[in-house]
Amino acid sequence: MAQLRSVSCQRSIKLVYYSCNSPGNSSGLLAAASRPLHTDALRNRQQHLIQQQQQQQQQQSNHHHHQQRLLQRHLQQQLFWQSPLLGARCLNSAEQQRQHAQAALAESKDEKSTAAGCRPKGAARAPPNFEGTPQRDPLDVSFNDPIAAFKSKTTWELVRAYMVYMICSSEKLVEHNMKLLKVARTVLGSKLFVLLMKSSFYGHFVAGENRHTIVPTLERLRSFGVKPILDYSVEEDITQEEAEKREVESSVSSAGDDGNKDAGALPQYHVDKSFADRRYKVSSARTYFYLNEATCERNMEIFIKCLEAVSADDAKEPRAQATGATFGTGITAIKLTALGRPQLLLQLSEVIMRTRKYMEALVGGQGNVLTHHKTIKDLEQYYAGVHDNKDVQQFLQNVTSDKEGILHLFPWSGIVDEDSQLSETFRVPDPTTGQMRRLISQISPKEEEMFRNMIRRLNTIVKTAAELDVRIMIDAEQTYFQPAISRITLEMMRKYNKNKAIVFNTYQCYLREAFREVSNDLEQAKRQNFYFGAKLVRGAYMEQERARAQALGYADPVNPSYEATTDMYHKTLAECLRRIKVMKDSGDDAGKIGIMVASHNEDTVRFAIENMKSIGVSPEDKVICFGQLLGMCDYITFPLGQAGYSAYKYIPYGPVEEVLPYLSRRAQENKGVLKKIKKEKRLLASEIRRRIFRGQIFYTPKGNYVPI
Repeated sequence: MAQLRSVSCQRSIKLVYYSCNSPGNSSGLLAAASRPLHTDALRNRQQHLIQQQQQQQQQQSNHHHHQQRLLQRHLQQQLFWQSPLLGARCLNSAEQQRQHAQAALAESKDEKSTAAGCRPKGAARAPPNFEGTPQRDPLDVSFNDPIAAFKSKTTWELVRAYMVYMICSSEKLVEHNMKLLKVARTVLGSKLFVLLMKSSFYGHFVAGENRHTIVPTLERLRSFGVKPILDYSVEEDITQEEAEKREVESSVSSAGDDGNKDAGALPQYHVDKSFADRRYKVSSARTYFYLNEATCERNMEIFIKCLEAVSADDAKEPRAQATGATFGTGITAIKLTALGRPQLLLQLSEVIMRTRKYMEALVGGQGNVLTHHKTIKDLEQYYAGVHDNKDVQQFLQNVTSDKEGILHLFPWSGIVDEDSQLSETFRVPDPTTGQMRRLISQISPKEEEMFRNMIRRLNTIVKTAAELDVRIMIDAEQTYFQPAISRITLEMMRKYNKNKAIVFNTYQCYLREAFREVSNDLEQAKRQNFYFGAKLVRGAYMEQERARAQALGYADPVNPSYEATTDMYHKTLAECLRRIKVMKDSGDDAGKIGIMVASHNEDTVRFAIENMKSIGVSPEDKVICFGQLLGMCDYITFPLGQAGYSAYKYIPYGPVEEVLPYLSRRAQENKGVLKKIKKEKRLLASEIRRRIFRGQIFYTPKGNYVPI
């Protein structure tokens, strides 16, 4: 009897050994070795393992029968019924039946191999998902994988998205969408209208009503590898007449609009009533109309709340850990026209362009001061005849330069220091007489104070962003504001982007000067040693810009075609990547350049990925990221995030009835990209069909990804 017990004990030890060293149980041997071996315990362990083996065999048998039933049901559904939403077709030939049977069987094998830790032939191997190792999926660069695109969505959300895109495909409905929304609100009443919107357009394109209710959306995005760009999307629903009145009043100095009468005045940078409503032919960009300084203060507070909502270190709220799910990589988008009087941006933009023309007349050539490669000694030669003039000497002392040459004619840092006076800063000497000429049109002391307030608000926002470790993305606007916006943004980079890219500028690649502007700003960042951040977009104001240029008689600033815009985008992005490679090769910090590829165009995204690979830039370098709007092109954003690329969603939020102008724009924009809608609808239908056939109608999204 003792001998039998000994044999049984030895067999049990062997069984435990092999079980503990089997795949999926690599830690078992250590656990078994760390405790005493008792015969009864081993016998119980042996019986337990035998039961496990029997259960596994039963599960395998059930799985086999399930696959057979699934294949039979799939064939029956393909043969006998059809639904427009599901996209199923009736099969009329044995060959079609055979093809669908093979497809279903292949899909079943893929699922089985995935469950067993295997992968389809040719697919990239996903890293093992040990604790502490972020999950990563292979990236299908054709962006045709509906499972990867929509695994973050419930089935109801997919059906809602399909319905929204169906409506957006109707030109008549989209054309009159704002009127229809207002009629629906009147007929249904406030409560039913809000419920309807949350079940349709609002629920699809907007994350929630306030920064507290959007937390679940942010958490789910993060769990699938995607980070947020928050945007409080409330807009005033004002008439065209009211918009024109506000714009004209806020774009003219209290001293009068005498700028057009000045020598060298540029009509582009003066208000024109015909285009005072800046919403004209603009579908994708939010518009702020100046009312008073108190409104600007309120906008500043809203932007700061956006920062707090995405901050990883928000200690003021009990939800800090939840809202900080982005690990400090969240972004807030702001517009400079929300923070101050537009007249001041117009005047500053004109100063910049008149300075360029002054430099061109002085030394020849075209472009901004930096591109002329002149030194202080060169300037002294140009002013040789009036060099003894005290004003000229003081002007030369204030010129910003380095060992490579002149950077700016003016001490631009005065703009963001909140102390200098615009009317005193922007003056240049006449090279013949030495008399100082003012480049900015008349500006009153009150307007000087307004400009200082605008800069103070922006400084407050950026300083808060730096403290919370959140990025600020300053949106691009119309070309008559953009020179000032870009100049102020670059100075904010110079002030705050000392150790990382906190401030990002936005460049619209449909503009003819986009490549030159980005190249010059990259050079400024290099020579003044600050981190450069850029968001590259195609642009939002094309029709308005062309119409205004034609009406006011200045050169059309927009590229002649969509293809030319794409070429400009790719050329500009390639230049940024080239400079990143140069920095990497020289041992410098490649992170000094950060680029967001903000595009819904697949070819552009593929271009970026291919060029990243060709120059050896990996997603982990954190120098290139991608961004798309919430509710649009999920089939691009989520596969990127799940594959380990830095991916963002532009997240609008705000009360239902106050974001109707935003929803109207989203509908208009979708009407203009019917090709993209067609693909998204096809992928949505495919995923809905798959879930119904697999019995996953009540699928619950659960991600295990960590954003880059």
